[in-house]
Amino acid sequence: MAMDSAAELLKNYEVYETIGSGGFAKVKLGRHILTGEKVAIKIMDKKDLGDDLPRVKLEIEAMKSLSHQHVCRLYHVIETNTQIFMVLEYCPGGELFDYIIAKDRLSEEETRVFFRQIVSAMAYVHSQGYAHRDLKPENLLIDEDHNLKLIDFGLCAKPKGGLSYELMTCCGSPAYAAPELIQGKAYIGSEADVWSMGVLLFALLCGYLPFDDDNCMALYRKITKGVFDNPRWLSPGSILLLNQMMQVNPRHRVTVRQLLDHPWMMTGYGSPVEWHSKRPLGYIDEDCITEMAVSLQHSRNTTRQMVSQWRYDHTTAIYLLLLSKKQRGKPVRIRHLPILKALSSFSPSKSLAPLHCLRLAEGRIPADDGVLSRSLDMAGAAGADSGPKRRGGKVFGSLERGLDKVITLLTPGRRRGGRDGPRRIKAQYNVTLTSQTSPDQVLNQLLSILPEKNVDFLQKGYTLKCRTQGDFGKVTMAFELEVCLLHRPEVVCVRRQRLKGDSWVYKKLVEDILSTFSI
Repeated sequence: MAMDSAAELLKNYEVYETIGSGGFAKVKLGRHILTGEKVAIKIMDKKDLGDDLPRVKLEIEAMKSLSHQHVCRLYHVIETNTQIFMVLEYCPGGELFDYIIAKDRLSEEETRVFFRQIVSAMAYVHSQGYAHRDLKPENLLIDEDHNLKLIDFGLCAKPKGGLSYELMTCCGSPAYAAPELIQGKAYIGSEADVWSMGVLLFALLCGYLPFDDDNCMALYRKITKGVFDNPRWLSPGSILLLNQMMQVNPRHRVTVRQLLDHPWMMTGYGSPVEWHSKRPLGYIDEDCITEMAVSLQHSRNTTRQMVSQWRYDHTTAIYLLLLSKKQRGKPVRIRHLPILKALSSFSPSKSLAPLHCLRLAEGRIPADDGVLSRSLDMAGAAGADSGPKRRGGKVFGSLERGLDKVITLLTPGRRRGGRDGPRRIKAQYNVTLTSQTSPDQVLNQLLSILPEKNVDFLQKGYTLKCRTQGDFGKVTMAFELEVCLLHRPEVVCVRRQRLKGDSWVYKKLVEDILSTFSI
C-alpha cells in the first residue's frame, strides 16, 4: 500500500492487530491519538471490492444517517484512490454469536435483555426508512457495558417510496432469510427483517438454528414450509412469539411496532421497549465544543460550525469520540502530548524513523488480558486469499496483507507467546478450558488434530492461524486457536476466534477439534 493513502489514517490513529477479516476487507484495532479512545478500523481495497463498491458506499451513507444507542457508530471515513477506511465504534465483547455458543444457549431472562435492545435498534432503523436485510448474531456486537450494537449495513435498503415499497433483491444469509425472499417474490424489507429477528430469537433461546441443512435446496424447502421443532425448555410465551414472528405469510407476521409492547417483551419490565434515539443526529454538545475549541485553538463558533457540517472527517471523529467519553462518564479531554505536534506535521515524504521513535516514546495501548474478540463481521466472505499454499502447518501465505507492511514500520509489535511461553489471560466466553497441565502438550495435540480435520494452519508461538479451503483453493473459513494460561486458578485453555466464514459451520468444526480435550 502506498504511504500517501495511509498518511491521514496513521497521522490520527495508532493501528494494532487484525481483529476480523473477510473476502474484501479486514478490521484492525486502533486508538485515536487525540482522545485516547479505542476504535475499530475497517480497511477495504477498492480493486478487491470491484462490483461491491456501491454496496460499501451505501453502507457508509446509511451509517452516516443513523445515530442510536444500539447501532454501531461511524466516526470517520477516509477515502483514497485505492482504499476506503471506516473508523467505527469498538466493541470489546465481540459477536453475540460467540456469546451464544460459549453459553450453549441463553436463559429466557437474558435473551429478553438482548432482544429488547435488538427490537429497539430495528424500530429505529425502520423509522429512518431502512431495512437491514442481514440480521444475524454475527452482526450484533457486545460493547464494554454488555449492550448490543447493530453492524454491517452493506445489504441494507432504503426504498425511495418508503419502507412499504416492495423490493426484489435476494440477499442476506440463507438460514435467516424469509420465505418470500428465497422464493424470489417481491417483498417488504421490514417484514423480512421480522422473520430474521425470529430466527435470531430462536438461536438465542436454543443455541442452534430453527432451519438448518447442509444442502441448500433442502434448507430452502424447510424455510418455505416454516415448520420447526420447539425444544422442551421453551416457555409457552416464547413459543407463541416465535410462531408470530416466523409466519410464512408476511401479512400474518407480527410487526416491529407490535413487538415494542408485546406481552413477552414486557415481562419483568412493565414498560414498552424504548426505541427513540438517546443520541439524535445533529445534537451539539457544548462541553465537547469547548474542549475542541481550546485544544485546537479555534473560536467556539468556528468549532461549532466545523462540527455541524458532519463531514465524517477528523473533526467529526474528535467530536463523536469526546461525546462517547462524556456519555460513559469519562473526562471530556483531548490529550496534550508533545508527540501530537510531530504527528500533525508528519508527511509521507519524511523519514519513517523519527515517527517510529516518537510512537515508541508515547507507549502502546494497554494490552487486554484476553485477546480482543473479533469486532466486525465482514460481508462478502467468499474471497480467495492469494499467495503460496502448503498443508500441515507450513507457510500458506499470510492472512495479513495490505496495510501491515507500513504498520510494522510505524508501530512496535506486541509480544504474543513465542519463546516466552503462552499468554496469561482472564476468563472470557471464547475460551475453552482443558484438564491438561502442560501448554505444550495441548499445543502438540492441536498440531496433530488439525491435519486430520483438513485444516491448514500457520504456527506463530502458541497461536495457530487456521483456515479451510473449498474447491479451486478458495478459502472458506479462517480462525485462530491460541493456547493460553488462565489466571487464578492456573488452567491451560484454548482461545478461539472466528475471522471469516459461516458461523455455524465454524461452531461445528471448532467443537469437533476441541472435543478431543478432556474439559
